[in-house]
Amino acid sequence: MSTSKQQPTTPAGSLRHPAELPFFIFMAMLNLVIIGFIVQAAVMLPVLPERLQDTGWATAVRSALIGLLLLVPALIVVRETQRASVRGTAVELSPRQYPELYQTADSFARRLGLRRRPQIYLGNGNGALNAFAAQATGHDYVVLSNELFVNLYHNNRDGLRFILGHELGHIRLHHVSLWYQLAVAYSERIPLLGPALSRLREYSCDRHGAHLAPLGMTGLVLLASGRHTEHVVDVNELLRQGRSLKGFWVAVSQLPRSHPFTVRRLERLYRLGLFHARLREAETETPV
Repeated sequence: MSTSKQQPTTPAGSLRHPAELPFFIFMAMLNLVIIGFIVQAAVMLPVLPERLQDTGWATAVRSALIGLLLLVPALIVVRETQRASVRGTAVELSPRQYPELYQTADSFARRLGLRRRPQIYLGNGNGALNAFAAQATGHDYVVLSNELFVNLYHNNRDGLRFILGHELGHIRLHHVSLWYQLAVAYSERIPLLGPALSRLREYSCDRHGAHLAPLGMTGLVLLASGRHTEHVVDVNELLRQGRSLKGFWVAVSQLPRSHPFTVRRLERLYRLGLFHARLREAETETPV
């Protein structure tokens, strides 16, 4: 039995990036303003002069109103069909299918205080080093791409535990919940603002991954340098590179990106003390 079962759950606020929640509240309020504008404009349409009824502006308002009315059912359809597709094309982990990783996910879910155990799937990423968390009605789940899984499962299980913990962080912080997606459905489409919120979410989930796998830095190294390099990259040099990643053009190039620069993510986790390069006694309590 894993020793992590006796570990208390960690309050979500202690691992969430301090700027994420305030910025989410701002984005949710902005979202309400946008919805209010759409509704108000739609109410005004019938009283507009006839010559304005067929203008581009009127057409845009009608389209926006239709989109608003279809938003909830459309999101539900997308979420449900995505899970159905994953179930039909990926391998679900179970006590008999990759039982050690299944046990790790179960342990992590308990440590994070998740109200239900997420389903974990191994999918064909078509060459991409990727993983994602999602939700459908009554189900939370994580999909690990085969390419990411193969690189980490046999030779670097701590890195795989970090990736898994990161994705479970998205579930714990409700990033995949329907209400969350509705709360920022419009505002998140605004250039620069949407990516900024996304980067804050990634920072928060990185903290979850490092909290659960303090030796999992090679999970990020793999994303930075590619396959079969995570054991030969000098992490200290990568940290130095991350500390020197400053300047105007660095900030500008980051603005449209949904994820922070990988070397910056790594450096920040070390700075917070969540990654421990020489903490060998913290080696996996739960096998992967």
